[in-house]
Amino acid sequence: MSILALGLSYRTAAIELRERIAFPADDVKRAMHALRQRIQSVTEVAILSTCNRTEIYCASATDDVDSVAEWIAEDRRVNTGELGEAMYCYRDLEAAQHVMRVASGLDSQVLGEPQIMGQLKSAYDAANDIGTMGPELRLLERASLNIAKKVRTDTDIGKNPVSVAYAATSLAQRIFADLSNARALLVGAGETIELVATHLSKAGVRDLAIANRTLERAVDLATEYNADALRLTDIGQRLHEFDIVISSTGSALPIIGKGTAEAAARRRRHRPIFMVDIAIPRDIEPGVGDLEAVYLYSIDDLTQIIEENLRGREDAAREAEAIISAGASEYVRQQGVLHGRNVLQSFRQNGEAIRQAAFEQARSKLAAGDAPEAVLDRLSKDLANKLLHGPTLMFREAAANKDDALLDLLKKSHGL
Repeated sequence: MSILALGLSYRTAAIELRERIAFPADDVKRAMHALRQRIQSVTEVAILSTCNRTEIYCASATDDVDSVAEWIAEDRRVNTGELGEAMYCYRDLEAAQHVMRVASGLDSQVLGEPQIMGQLKSAYDAANDIGTMGPELRLLERASLNIAKKVRTDTDIGKNPVSVAYAATSLAQRIFADLSNARALLVGAGETIELVATHLSKAGVRDLAIANRTLERAVDLATEYNADALRLTDIGQRLHEFDIVISSTGSALPIIGKGTAEAAARRRRHRPIFMVDIAIPRDIEPGVGDLEAVYLYSIDDLTQIIEENLRGREDAAREAEAIISAGASEYVRQQGVLHGRNVLQSFRQNGEAIRQAAFEQARSKLAAGDAPEAVLDRLSKDLANKLLHGPTLMFREAAANKDDALLDLLKKSHGL
């Protein structure tokens, strides 16, 4: 059984391809089930899809990378050649190392960002909910999340407040000399937007509004920050009120179109609007950035700011890599134990089947009136012959081939 980790990320694919490959949250379970149904040798599957990466983790009886890649291209309606140029694949030990690096935030656009561990846990939970998790991926889950926790505990990887949310706020501070006079609209109500609200509040923004598809969730978050709560359908009428717009939803379609932004710019008499779209797929149509009074930044535009804030985490990252290397080696050992347990279970089941068959045969003979001593003698001989048949053939083959290593192993395993 092989473990495969394949996909693409901000390191290998531009935002345009990432948003086409991304699985909406409400489609992930359907996709996992479809993949396992399509490729019979794939027995377990989990999908992680975030703004920066889409990755598929599989337990497969064979190396089915090409089949999985073809399924991704077909399901997401992407050309296989285009996908192939951006896709990477890791197997077994390297797969475990990669997933541990992802869980620890070492492969994130923001080095050491903590949100990814929760996103990975949610991916495993979703797979478990629909039954596409099994012993192989459960072992990978335990190993990757435990190592991520150890990295958080034993290093300073998360010490500095560096995140996409922090970077977006830092960019706003560069554009607005005094954030206390700026009005900000946050679109969405998830963890990222909550972090943005925290950073903006600390930076001095006092006038916040939160728009969400579910008004109740917007109200809950708005209450924490003394903010206004809106529905997404209210944005068109009120967009002109805001100097800062930061959006991160799970919507498959844009929330703010060019026409809406253009109308807002006119009502503002072309006073600038600063917009950051940190969603994949994008919440704000790219054409909005062409408007004269709108300054639109995507998640990829935050890279420079993020890099400036990473220096304090580089030493911690090196320490984390050592933890991950040791953790991956331990995972392989545990994987061997798991596979050995499966072989041992099959071995014992085979022995039990032989015992049960011999027992039934002996009971039939006793019921037919055969002498008990003769039945017991026959039973013991039949059991010995059937249990020794396989090892006897192996001894003969090893001796014929002068395979001393196998002979030594057979003698040791049989106490000879």
